[in-house]
Amino acid sequence: MHRPILLIALLLLATVAHADILHVTVDDVIHPLSDEFIGRALDEAAKRNAKLVVLELRTPGGLETSMRAIIEKILRSKVPVVVYVAPGGSRAASAGFFILLSADIAAMAPGTNTGAAHPVFLDGKADDMLMKKAQNDSAAFIRSIAQRRGRNVAMAESGVRDARSFSEDEALQQKLIDVVAPDLGSLLRWADGKTIRRFNGTQVKLVLTGETVTKYTMTPRQKLLSWIMNPNVAFILLSLGMLGLWAEFNHPGTILPGVVGLIAILLAVFALNLLPTRFAAVALLLAAFALFALEAKFTSYGILGTGGVICMILGGVLLVDGPIPELRVSLTTALAVSLPLGAIAVFLMMLVLRATKHRVSTGTEGMIGEIGVARTPIDGEGKVFVHGELWNARARDTIELGARVRVAAVDGLRVIVERAE
Repeated sequence: MHRPILLIALLLLATVAHADILHVTVDDVIHPLSDEFIGRALDEAAKRNAKLVVLELRTPGGLETSMRAIIEKILRSKVPVVVYVAPGGSRAASAGFFILLSADIAAMAPGTNTGAAHPVFLDGKADDMLMKKAQNDSAAFIRSIAQRRGRNVAMAESGVRDARSFSEDEALQQKLIDVVAPDLGSLLRWADGKTIRRFNGTQVKLVLTGETVTKYTMTPRQKLLSWIMNPNVAFILLSLGMLGLWAEFNHPGTILPGVVGLIAILLAVFALNLLPTRFAAVALLLAAFALFALEAKFTSYGILGTGGVICMILGGVLLVDGPIPELRVSLTTALAVSLPLGAIAVFLMMLVLRATKHRVSTGTEGMIGEIGVARTPIDGEGKVFVHGELWNARARDTIELGARVRVAAVDGLRVIVERAE
């Protein structure tokens, strides 16, 4: 009789315990994994019946597609969302500016900045009409967000059209954000009791007193994938993977380089599939290893090897075509990887070619080319002393006793000889 009542009480307590404030931190460029992480955090907040989600944001910007997906999730979130640019010294630039303005409450810490949201083309090239279209599209998007959130539409648009940046005080004065708070505690105290207008027009009063702040962090899988999606890491993995497979093909049976190389390439391909990748740049990387092989085979006095290094550097720099420097492979990384990998690849290929050219010196095959002495006259058949042993011998021409002979072939227990010049 009392058991059902007890179960209902426990369920009610669990529901109350879940009504907390979810604290999410994004300290990275905006890419598909950021979108996945924020989306799952908002879903978790809805399941917990959370009172508020605080998205602590620091980002140089990122991909427009991921930025729009994140904003869509924020706008339809069942739980109010605060985007808080913190701590001091952080920024929410480019795509981060859009995300900041899309929040129910936009907040910044002292010493932070936002803005600089002018659209950037991946290849850096665009005619005037194409640039105008992209700029107008972004400007219309930011106007729509700012107007619905009650923010300064003109200033928001200037952040896009003029790439204007704002300090936290400027953003507050221009009504782009709602509050400047030095820390999370002061932000929550300011928000407690405030009535906010959601994107759908409804009004919600925030009652935050006594609520627990719960950290929502990335899973180990998300942390690993976030690390891999750094373009510099993806390039290193791809280069090392290609070197591993290349070494396995040239030294069959070693196994370890092939296994490690395959895993590295698969991880790199996963990351590159989510990043704005120029797969034509992979052809430059393949050409680099081909030139390294040719350098070891032919005497080019370093020309082929230098060409391989240049191909690898260009392939690395052009591999990921992101709109911001943080979403591209840096020249420093490309040089640091290409030069030693080029030297290693040429060295390994030289070892292979030397092993291939080295004549077998054991067994009957090692007899070929050896010089011996005829111990009997050889007129078709005879005996020779070669390699420290007496062998039955056969020759096409007649060879007199004591003449020097060379082994031309081995036929079972008989050697085929010819007169040594």
